[in-house]
Amino acid sequence: MSLSPPILLKEREENNSRFVEKKQPQTTSIDAEDPLQNLCLASQEVLQKAQQNGRSKCLKCGGSRMFYCYTCYVPVENVPVEQLPLVKLPLKIDIIKHPNETDGKSTAIHAKLLAPEFVNIYTYPCIPEYEEEDHEVALIFPGPKSVSIKDISFHLQKRIQNNVRDKNDDPDKPSSKRKKTEESDLNDSKCKETTLKKIIFIDSTWNQTNKIFTDERLQGLLQVELKTRKTCFWRHQKGKPDTFLSTIEAIYYFLVDYHTDILKETYKGQYDNLLFFYSFMYQLIKNAKCSGDKETRKITH
Repeated sequence: MSLSPPILLKEREENNSRFVEKKQPQTTSIDAEDPLQNLCLASQEVLQKAQQNGRSKCLKCGGSRMFYCYTCYVPVENVPVEQLPLVKLPLKIDIIKHPNETDGKSTAIHAKLLAPEFVNIYTYPCIPEYEEEDHEVALIFPGPKSVSIKDISFHLQKRIQNNVRDKNDDPDKPSSKRKKTEESDLNDSKCKETTLKKIIFIDSTWNQTNKIFTDERLQGLLQVELKTRKTCFWRHQKGKPDTFLSTIEAIYYFLVDYHTDILKETYKGQYDNLLFFYSFMYQLIKNAKCSGDKETRKITH
């Protein structure tokens, strides 16, 4: 008998609690020379066994895949979902994938597999409208208008106040009454929670991002730029610097910085399991390069 999604999620939560208990205090991964060396990860034995057994069937579409199905966003038969870690995030994530981005090469799927309740993936041009929630949403994208993560709350509060002023900018209303209403609404807005509730990532090569980034539905959103970090991605984009991160790296590093800069809490590896698949594949590729094993490298692709 197959388990229903709520039961599977509950079982994964229980397993995740055991994973957390087994973690040993370690130096935070972002401070190490090898960013993936000291991650606090769940046991990857399930991936090791799957890699040894080879490809298996997707239980939804029947396709032959390694580790997970990149079209259905589910693990394959050889990787029981209850044996995967379940990561809880402090906010929701929308990933907008370029239609020409190869599904099998996208690391965005890792986030959906490991934090299914918090992550949604959309294929452009099918994306949500964000206008009504622009005071609680941010687009992670570098540029001259981008702000740092630590300044997010300030800019969201400013956005709320600007929205209030625009709302009360009625030329037919007497100026004194308009001013009183505006002051009252501004005071109310200060009491409102200005917590970031959703972040948006663009999943594509850097040469393809412009088409999505310039879409009118994303215009006007608060842009946030990540701190500079080097990628470990094995599919390096030709001609691009090593500070251009893969999607799952960008998500992970954003959350680490958000945890320390916005939530003001010590980071203890809470989101490390987002790199559960990524770190395993990275090690496979690294080992294959050292041994000259072209077949292993082919499998991870």
